Amino acid sequence: MAQLNFGGVMEDVVTREEFPLEKAKQVLKNETMAVIGYGVQGPGQAMNLRDNGFNVIVGQRKHSASWQKALSDGWQEGVSLFEPEEAAKRGTILMFLLSDAGQIQLWPILKNNLTEGKGLYFSHGFGVTFHEQTGIVPPKKVDVFLAAPKGSGTSLRRLFLQGKGLNSSYAVFQDFTGRAKERALAVGMGIGSGYLFETDFRKEVFSDLTGERGVLMGAIAGLFEAQYKVLRKHGHSPSEAFNETVEELTQSLMPLVAEKGMDWMYANTSTTAQRGALDWRHRFRETTLPLFEELYASVSSGKEARVVIEANKKPDYRKNLEKELAELRDSELWQAGKQVRSLRPENKN
Repeated sequence: MAQLNFGGVMEDVVTREEFPLEKAKQVLKNETMAVIGYGVQGPGQAMNLRDNGFNVIVGQRKHSASWQKALSDGWQEGVSLFEPEEAAKRGTILMFLLSDAGQIQLWPILKNNLTEGKGLYFSHGFGVTFHEQTGIVPPKKVDVFLAAPKGSGTSLRRLFLQGKGLNSSYAVFQDFTGRAKERALAVGMGIGSGYLFETDFRKEVFSDLTGERGVLMGAIAGLFEAQYKVLRKHGHSPSEAFNETVEELTQSLMPLVAEKGMDWMYANTSTTAQRGALDWRHRFRETTLPLFEELYASVSSGKEARVVIEANKKPDYRKNLEKELAELRDSELWQAGKQVRSLRPENKN
């Protein structure tokens, strides 16, 4: 394993050099990966495994949009595409990639097909960690492990096609065969991970739910809305407010952070921007720290899981979700964004 030094904190990671694709193929040479669910993570992971030369099949309900997508992606009915129960029977590693709500519904069927020695794979620790609410308790005589790409399935696929990789965490919850770790690492490399870092199921779901509600989605959306409102209130045009709030961040500054880090981004902006950002970052940190503590407590207590599960049980959940997304989409902020994006040179051809 490679060892990384994070400011004095040492951490072991598994790189492609240490666990190359050929090794992963050797570990999984007698395995059939059954990807159960072809929604968010399923397509990227399944196609990457297929393109990397692994034996993989897909389990998805017929007469669904996801079934049609699987067909359009080249999976063949009765050969590599089956109903979930049939795929679960045929697979030796069942890759449970349905939504958290979908996993709860399908668990009785999947559990019945987890015969001795099989592997149960997740890309999220939700179902097992919050088992008292989900009912997902794996049988004792199977391996249970995860590899969790740090991004969407779409990003995983896009980076794979570019010859790159998306970093993933991995964890072993239950090692019945003595091979759970190597199975986890092999699948993790097979799906196109850049490198793998170790965690456990609880930490994975706690960090994931905190991140989604925080910096990755919830917090950034809230910050966008707040700054945009202030600029508009003080007379700035929608175009100016959007460009200074979103466009410059996503198109100019974040690529610099991704390339070499926040300090490098600061060093490549004006001295006025540097001074203001360095000073105000402390205010934003101290203001939001209590909010992040509250968020983490809500996640670790199981409250966020309860909210998600109860919301998904409601018969009108999808209808209400569409209303919420429409409200976001139709807001002046994101309508301005639609107009600004249309003016990018690459979108004018």
